[in-house]
Amino acid sequence: MRRASVLLPLLAAFPAAGHAADLDGASLSPLWGLPFAGILLSIALWPLLGPKFWHHHYGKIAAGWGLLFLLPFAVVFGPHAAAVSTVHALLAEYIPFIALITTLYIVAGGICVRGNLHGTPGLNTGILALGTFLASFMGTTGAAMLLIRPLLRANDNRRHVAHVVVFFIFLVANAGGALTPLGDPPLFLGFLKGVDFFWTLQNIFPETLFVCAALLLLFYLVDRYYYRNKEEELPPRNDPTPDSGGIAIEGKFNFVLLLAVVSLVLMSGLWKPGTSFDILGTEVPLQAAVRDGLLVVVAVVSLLVTPRSARVGNEFNWEPILEVGKLFAGIFLTIIPVIAMLKAGTDGAFAGVIRAVSDANGQPVDGMYFWATGVLSSFLDNAPTYLVFFNTAGGDPATLMTRDASTLAAISAGAVFMGANTYIGNAPNLMVKAIAENRGVRMPSFFGYMLYSGIFLVPLFVVMTFLFFHI
Repeated sequence: MRRASVLLPLLAAFPAAGHAADLDGASLSPLWGLPFAGILLSIALWPLLGPKFWHHHYGKIAAGWGLLFLLPFAVVFGPHAAAVSTVHALLAEYIPFIALITTLYIVAGGICVRGNLHGTPGLNTGILALGTFLASFMGTTGAAMLLIRPLLRANDNRRHVAHVVVFFIFLVANAGGALTPLGDPPLFLGFLKGVDFFWTLQNIFPETLFVCAALLLLFYLVDRYYYRNKEEELPPRNDPTPDSGGIAIEGKFNFVLLLAVVSLVLMSGLWKPGTSFDILGTEVPLQAAVRDGLLVVVAVVSLLVTPRSARVGNEFNWEPILEVGKLFAGIFLTIIPVIAMLKAGTDGAFAGVIRAVSDANGQPVDGMYFWATGVLSSFLDNAPTYLVFFNTAGGDPATLMTRDASTLAAISAGAVFMGANTYIGNAPNLMVKAIAENRGVRMPSFFGYMLYSGIFLVPLFVVMTFLFFHI
């Protein structure tokens, strides 16, 4: 592999930097995870305790927790380790993440559905079913950003809308992305590791069909209850979106740009030029750099060619993506030691979790892989969590796709499905919440949302364990 050395003066100043990107998690105390716990609790509690303060200062709070990790880390391990860990989190994780979701947010935000859809239980269920189907082919973020605004507009004359958005997060922003590597980042990482493109479609289709069909049925029953009972108890509410004689779509060129985004993501997994750039010990493959650069180009093109009226019709603004960008910057920074401790396996602070996924003979326990991957994916970044358990299960894609296919299915299902358990389990969750709140929907708090997931998701996951994964 050809490598281009970058930032040579900095590498000379930090001679150990070339090896510092691989942080030794076995040497870390669990106390290093406190800043990560702190930012999670801030996301959970500040909107309840001080909503106005949080709205104006969430970026500063996230930055504060990031510094609370980074500064002590630099003192204990040296500035070179702190610099390299930060660069790795930035280049290998945060920039690809934010480039993709920002582009999808901009492109999908330029597609405006004109006309008035009436948010009946049948129509709402149909929109959720459509988004669930699209998520595996255009990504959970793409499908969520495409359909959340038409869904909110269809329900803007209803008083009970929060449950509609919550189930939208369950289905479109998470479970629907389980069938292809384009659907969710963990599966794309598996694809990069050698898992066949159609493997997930062939091996977790029954699990996906079960959870999606069950959730759509539950949603229809819940929405029909609210529509028939709760709405009628209240005085009529004027429809902010008047009837206009038909449905029309403005900003259609953005569908072409959505296809370009999907093509760029797929290209970065298939094209292997063998060139990478070494930046303070972090390898940035040429294909990843090209992908991220062209994603920025796609976003700029969308901003330039989309009619202003389309974005005005969508009430497009930057606040949702700014919130996601600032909060996840803090999360990606403070999660560094947590992921390192997980990667340390039985030598790290999470040794108990790693041991729990195998029986006394060292054989994988699929049910435990499902729950361990899922629970950690609910609070950590589900992409590195997937990789941790992928490697714990042996890390050989040929073996995992054949002899240990049930184990890989459990890991894949846990990473994708249980990202819906919390607002931070998957990036589009928080983005959908922010868009809904900007439209005046009173969304559940962090723990209120977990109450929804505890009532509707967790029982389904328990049933799935007995149906599909041995324990």
